[in-house]
Order: sequence, then C-alpha cells, then structure tokens
Amino acid sequence: MKVKSATFITSATNPSQYPRHALPEIAFIGRSNVGKSSLINSLVGRNNLAKTSSTPGKTQLINFFNINGELCFVDLPGYGYAKVPKEILASWRPMIETYLLKRENLKGVVLILDIRHAPTPEDQKMKEWLDYYKVRVLAVATKADKLSKNQKVARLKEIKGLLSIREDEPLLSFSAITQEGKKEIWQAIEHLAGRGQ
Repeated sequence: MKVKSATFITSATNPSQYPRHALPEIAFIGRSNVGKSSLINSLVGRNNLAKTSSTPGKTQLINFFNINGELCFVDLPGYGYAKVPKEILASWRPMIETYLLKRENLKGVVLILDIRHAPTPEDQKMKEWLDYYKVRVLAVATKADKLSKNQKVARLKEIKGLLSIREDEPLLSFSAITQEGKKEIWQAIEHLAGRGQ
C-alpha cells in the first residue's frame, strides 16, 4: 500500500470510546520496548505517528490511526516488564482482551517479537490466547539488522517452534534501520484486512 495519509483518530480504554467507522482494523501488540512504535511508523513512513520511547510502557491506551481512509492501525499497550504502576498494569489485560474479543472491525493482529531473543512466556501466552480465540496472527520479528543471515534463519525457526506458528501463518523479519521486510509485511497486512489477493 502506498501511504498518502496517516492520522491519529483517538485513544480509548473501553468500547464506548472506540471510533465508529467501517474500516478494517489491524492491531499491533508485543512486549514493551520490542519496537512496536518503530514498526508502525516505518510502515506508514512517519517519524512520530506512534510515540516511541526508551521507557517501556509508554503506550497506556488503545490508540487508533486512520491509514489512507482505507484501513485502521490499532496500537495496543505493550506487555511484559513495563515500569508502570501495578494498578495500571492490571487494567491493561481486560482492556486489551475486550478489544480483541469484542471489536468486529478487527481483521488480524501483528504480534511483534524481538528477533535477538527467544519468545518469552508472555509471548507464548499471547500467541496461545490469540489461537484459542481464533484471531488471525501475523508474527513479525523486529531488529533483524542486529543478526547475521544464518542467525536470523535459526532464530526464526526457533520462534516458529516455540509459538506453534503453522505453515500457513506468516512469520516475517523486520528492521526499522534497513527497512527489511516492510514490503512483505504490508502485503500480509493487506491480505489480513481483506484487501490482498
């Protein structure tokens, strides 16, 4: 997709605050500090659409973005080691689960992983949860520029095994530095959104 416009719509914590539109939605989720905002910004060609931070847990709301008036990206709070108050952390799970289970516009989830490390128990639980509720998943391993070609092949194989990624499920590597994988991720997103072949 050629991105002509990418604009912030709204932030939400519950269904009454979700935008009322018919756009297909693709949600992005991953551990805190895994490169989620960098991936979103790279895909849309904007430096600061999704806020990046060196502090884990910066995204504390569900953020909606309109892409070309054709598609909506949804930035979900990161999970894992976010340094935020426990009461906020506790509120994230029902907030995220409500969106993933109740939102009819949702067409698929981009599950973001750090290619430098094996998937964590949280990553594995998230994939199991998405599989259980039959949510379509596109797994993306970020920071691919940090590994050699052979290391990448080995790590992707390990991720595939640990997360029980099926042969028909995409697992793509990505680098915000080199833009590796950007075209393939867009193709997979358009397919999830019902726009691809």
